[in-house]
Amino acid sequence: MSYDETQVLRDRVRLLEERLRGLRASRRILMNLIAAQERERRALIAQLEAENGRLQKQSVRYARAVFERNIRIVRLEESLRRLHGATSG
Repeated sequence: MSYDETQVLRDRVRLLEERLRGLRASRRILMNLIAAQERERRALIAQLEAENGRLQKQSVRYARAVFERNIRIVRLEESLRRLHGATSG
């Protein structure tokens, strides 16, 4: 093998090593981005779960209030019927 061929091969090896370093750096960057995205996703899920829990509690309170008002309305209507029945009879 001549000196020129050896030099060409060394240059090629150096170029491939530089590309490999670049690929490794790119891989680290991508892995960091994936990790950051995963953290954001988990935080969003936690936030949505908390919001869902809050809304469920609010819904239960609202349903309970509606139920209690309906009971009151029924009792008032019944009182009116009794009162109306007592005055007309």
